Amino acid sequence: MTARPTADAFVAELTTLFNRLGDLRYGEDVSQLDHAVQTAHHAKLDGAPPALIAAALLHDVGHMMQKAGEDAADHGVDTRHEQISAGYLARAFGPEVTEPIRLHVAAKRYRVAVDPAYLEHLSKASLQSLALQGGPMNSAEIAAFLAEPAAQDALRLRGYDEAGKAPEAEVSSFESYQDLLRDLIARAAEA
Repeated sequence: MTARPTADAFVAELTTLFNRLGDLRYGEDVSQLDHAVQTAHHAKLDGAPPALIAAALLHDVGHMMQKAGEDAADHGVDTRHEQISAGYLARAFGPEVTEPIRLHVAAKRYRVAVDPAYLEHLSKASLQSLALQGGPMNSAEIAAFLAEPAAQDALRLRGYDEAGKAPEAEVSSFESYQDLLRDLIARAAEA
């Protein structure tokens, strides 16, 4: 088993990743960095716990790790970014951060299945990826999703995700979350 990175080292790694690739777009009107900090901002406004704020900030890190940009969905490819994000972040964070991330695509599929009007709130890019990700859940998938311990947090994350796509929004910087990330990593290392 690989040793867990220190909090400082992993936060530095994340900061470098966002500085290097945060300008990537994935079919939305905002960059990866803008989307990340807006999503975290909405989690903070909602009074989410620190782990869910971190999940909101980092939920799409898999897009940057793949450097897939906006081409993947245009080419009919589901990049499974939620799995990549959760797996990468599990090196340093506990499941209270990684599980909502792993389930945030499933949360979209669930929401569409139980509330067809939710489709109207999805961006064009999110609608395109929904088709690649399996579309609305069937009844067995709904039951399996709701049985997941992090399902409710994933649904909250999904709401922040959809709200975090406003061009020109003014929110806190990625760096403003570094202490929160360090604290969560340190707690995970102690567990």
